[in-house]
Amino acid sequence: MKQILYRLFEHQYLYRDEARTLLQHIAEHKYNESQIASLITVFLMRSISVDELGGFRDALLDMSLRIDLSDYPFIDIVGTGGDGKNTFNISTAACFTLAGAGYCVVKHGNYGATSVSGASNVMEQHGVKFTTDRDVLRRSMDACRIAYLHAPLFNPALKAVASVRKNLAVRSFFNILGPLVNPAGPKYQLLGVYSLSLARLYTYVYQEIGIRFGVVHSLDGYDEISLTGEFKVALPEKEKIYTPEILHLPRTQETDLFGGDTPADAARIFDAVLNHTATEAQHNCVAANAAFAIQVICPEKKIETCLAEADESLASGKAREAFAKFLEVNG
Repeated sequence: MKQILYRLFEHQYLYRDEARTLLQHIAEHKYNESQIASLITVFLMRSISVDELGGFRDALLDMSLRIDLSDYPFIDIVGTGGDGKNTFNISTAACFTLAGAGYCVVKHGNYGATSVSGASNVMEQHGVKFTTDRDVLRRSMDACRIAYLHAPLFNPALKAVASVRKNLAVRSFFNILGPLVNPAGPKYQLLGVYSLSLARLYTYVYQEIGIRFGVVHSLDGYDEISLTGEFKVALPEKEKIYTPEILHLPRTQETDLFGGDTPADAARIFDAVLNHTATEAQHNCVAANAAFAIQVICPEKKIETCLAEADESLASGKAREAFAKFLEVNG
């Protein structure tokens, strides 16, 4: 590790195979926490390359527990985290909005590393039991069109860095890796990122992987569609800057999206969204993210149509019903 760190400190880049081996050695506990923290710091000070990210991804997938749900044409909606905004669980709520609208979702999530509540935190708040049992996951898909994969169960290699990430409490290349290692191999993915440079990086990686994608970034720094201002959406066929006004939605304020001080706070907001008792800003933000996820799956649909589907899922109670059935299977 010492030699690798010296190279990285001198602004050199790793080859794909080197990155793959490095992450394998991290998973095998061959390095101490100070060395791992130094490595994380390097990638905060400069951008990760496509080869480095590809090598890290190769290593994690090699070591992961894969799950075959390929007979469900599913999407994953996820954010990189690391935007420092501490929003409520927008992408998780959007997942159940999609399930309520009739689309299949396999959400790959974890505990919050740089925010109070990650997807796994809000799941635990509702008594969800995480599992790797394929039969349970398939029952969940059949019952409500959504399954949840708790990342540490499927990517045990990440346990080697969990305490370092939590203690540092800053974004890292592991935030970047997480969306790329869904062990079920999604056919579609909507990803929120915290910077335009990261959006470009993921676009290159997704093109290499060969799945249909949407990458979203709010230009004021959110790793999701916040509706606080302009946001960019990159699809395989086009890139476009949107404003809330283009969607005929009012702009939100940062305080509208705050997730609270505890996972319990975030869970209450999550429940309010699915129960259709949330604020207009919270509802609109979830619906907008769900709408662009629908467009990833159905590029022929206009975004106005997709937004209407998302609104209907929440307003009709279908999203809430999907979550209730999910809890019956997974609780």
